Amino acid sequence: MTVATEPEHIAISKSKGIKIDWKDGHHSDYPLEYLRDECPCATCTGAHGTEPQKSDYSKPASPFQMYKPTLKMLAVEAVGNYAVRIEWSDGHNTGIYSFDHFRKICPCEECRSAR
Repeated sequence: MTVATEPEHIAISKSKGIKIDWKDGHHSDYPLEYLRDECPCATCTGAHGTEPQKSDYSKPASPFQMYKPTLKMLAVEAVGNYAVRIEWSDGHNTGIYSFDHFRKICPCEECRSAR
């Protein structure tokens, strides 16, 4: 792990997302839906030969949709000293989010421009 991928502080809100202050001074804010879409597990990334599925939050929700349950993190647990596993309210829980992965997917403008 490098200084850029070493978290100094992690704040978890099961209803909002995860915020990480990195040891190199960078700050990352990961909303729930973004984290769920960036799940690194084999199923979500298409490693099983299936097409990865991403949600499109830019489109307005259907006015005819009766009910869509709110996405939440039910539990977040440390995996060694290098990652966390998130249990989602949609039943998914196989993604292990390494700190390298978190830094790679940082949604801030600076990091998105660099990708």
